[in-house]
Amino acid sequence: MSHGQIAIDDPRAADVRALLAVHLTFARAQTPPEDAHAIDVDGLLDPAVTFFSYRAGDTLLAIGALKQLDPRHGEIKSMHTARAARGRGVGGKMLEHLITVSRPRAARAVFEPCEPFGDYRASRNSTYMTLRLAS
Repeated sequence: MSHGQIAIDDPRAADVRALLAVHLTFARAQTPPEDAHAIDVDGLLDPAVTFFSYRAGDTLLAIGALKQLDPRHGEIKSMHTARAARGRGVGGKMLEHLITVSRPRAARAVFEPCEPFGDYRASRNSTYMTLRLAS
């Protein structure tokens, strides 16, 4: 696993924009346009979104964001690990961080299928999952 630091970051940073472009290309290539829910830099600048990067020194390893949907619901957005960092536990660390930030104490991630939330609609190309954060 890579040692590094996860911190709130600016999605407008050059290296973040480059990794986000890879993420958006990948995400949008997997599904029809109406089912591609990846958000771009402008979406990540929404005040309801907190954007994080995982860096080892000056090297960007991963990105991830949390979008607050309402006082009781949030959504993980734009989670992506750089190709060179895959298989080293970086994605798991980012997911763990996003969950930890979402509630007062961390716990094992046990996501369950759920109905579409927010502005999403049912689609054969999307799976909706939820994680109860209340103890």
